[in-house]
Amino acid sequence: MPNLSLTHRMTTYMAWADDVMLKNAEQLPESDLSAPRDTLFKSITGTFDHTLVVAEMFQAHLEGRTHPHIARHRSEALAFPEVARRLREMNEYYVSLAQTWTEKELAETIKFEFVGGGRGAMTREDILLHLVNHATYHRGFVSTLLFPFRIKFAANDLTVFLRDVWPKMAARLKEEAV
Repeated sequence: MPNLSLTHRMTTYMAWADDVMLKNAEQLPESDLSAPRDTLFKSITGTFDHTLVVAEMFQAHLEGRTHPHIARHRSEALAFPEVARRLREMNEYYVSLAQTWTEKELAETIKFEFVGGGRGAMTREDILLHLVNHATYHRGFVSTLLFPFRIKFAANDLTVFLRDVWPKMAARLKEEAV
């Protein structure tokens, strides 16, 4: 039986919502996505790439290995198609972990070093929920960056996911487990 815990539901929401937002952004040409903006991560693509970089860092922490990042962003963001592909793959990785880890495994504390310095320690569950929250924050920021383009914008709210997506996914997962 698959784990349909809150952690699994929320990582599944993150994957779905990121995909919705990536599809929203994919309506624009690469030139608009990578155009310099007066923002922390310098572009729409850069903001998505920052989310990916943080996910890559925590993947390494969870796997007990080092990562190549020296900051929470790359010196130059990857191209949007590469960011979109890798972010979708990374989200599936986290959904799989949340679905397969037991409560005991989710409660295990992972120790790591922050790129800005200092030691960190979080449970696996807290890491997953941090990633969900972090992605939500940056999707909101990307929404603001996309607004002036007046594109057709699909909603990526948790309420929409819980109403339209999760019940069907949970039922399918339960059926597959039988």
